[in-house]
Amino acid sequence: PSRLADAVPAALAVSRASAARAPGIVKPLPDELFTVRGTNAETKFESLAGTGQLTPASHFFVRNHTTTPRLDAAAWKLTVWGDGLTGGAREFTLADLKRLPSTTRTAFVECAGNGRTLFATQQGQAVSGTPWTFGAIGTARWRGVRLADVLRRAGLSHRAVDVMPRGLDDDYVTADGTNLGRVRRPLPLAKALDDVLLAYEMNGEPLPPDHGHPVRVLVPSWVGIASVKWVGDIEVSTKPLYSPWNTDFYRLFGPGHPPEGSTPLTRQTLKSVYELPWNATLRAGERHRLTGRSWSGGGAVTRVDISTDHGTTWHRARLHDVPRHGSWVRWSTDWRPRTPGPATLLARATDTTGRVQPGTTAHNTQGYLFDAVVRHPVTVE
Repeated sequence: PSRLADAVPAALAVSRASAARAPGIVKPLPDELFTVRGTNAETKFESLAGTGQLTPASHFFVRNHTTTPRLDAAAWKLTVWGDGLTGGAREFTLADLKRLPSTTRTAFVECAGNGRTLFATQQGQAVSGTPWTFGAIGTARWRGVRLADVLRRAGLSHRAVDVMPRGLDDDYVTADGTNLGRVRRPLPLAKALDDVLLAYEMNGEPLPPDHGHPVRVLVPSWVGIASVKWVGDIEVSTKPLYSPWNTDFYRLFGPGHPPEGSTPLTRQTLKSVYELPWNATLRAGERHRLTGRSWSGGGAVTRVDISTDHGTTWHRARLHDVPRHGSWVRWSTDWRPRTPGPATLLARATDTTGRVQPGTTAHNTQGYLFDAVVRHPVTVE
């Protein structure tokens, strides 16, 4: 594939329209909750402290390629089409979907580039893309209909291999003027028939505009680009499907990877983050309750270990949620620092697959899937 991603500069997200705040995002973006990154809004991770396991829509990050469309739910239709159906195209209204059996699933949505800035600040490696810290994630209780049920009602053929949802937002045009069309990314049929939802509710309310109203795709545990917002049509194909979002983007490129990139990214990785501002100041001699969250795309997080002495010693944090696949766990630990000066906090998660966060993440030029133990700086005074 052509390397269109190379034409997208690393500063794109902050250069487009910082003066206009976040053009095209509908909901308020107060400074205490969000950092605006071009067309996107990153949640300040420390603002999640005390919000519970579910991320309120008011705090949920926004990843937009263009602008949030304002769609009329009553006029919305989903078209399912392609040679992977036994008949012609089928249309479904929102009312049609709501007549089907509903499913509720608690799951995180996380951008593949979440943690991208740590490649540079922690590993000294240059990468391109939106400079996310760790707030390109949120967990919600999603309600909708299983994609499998819709595909079968549309007349799914036994020859189908891929399905490709496409959004109703505007065409995405890169910085060099290349029009990539509407956001779309294929799913293998096995995943589409497994746990994917066409979601129309978020935390018990209709989807807000910025989060996919009236219907979005939810692909649990996979990179966020798979969970296409404002879905308008789904192609069902008897052959593998491609788009810029599984060829030029959302593969791993660079040394150690094939020239055409890795296979398209699927599952998210393993992370732990403190609910504490970067370079926070803590008083010596006082007991501090440190909180954070850990999650994995591969399994449920069952253990989080904490170090306050650069990894020399570790102790287990207290987990405050039942570990569940596709969701995060909140944790806490107490710390009484005694010596003034700079300090580094570490948190290291283990999931049910036995995977443990590594010390470093293998480099890739677009800065995807950072999963190394984060060295969180604080100052003790």
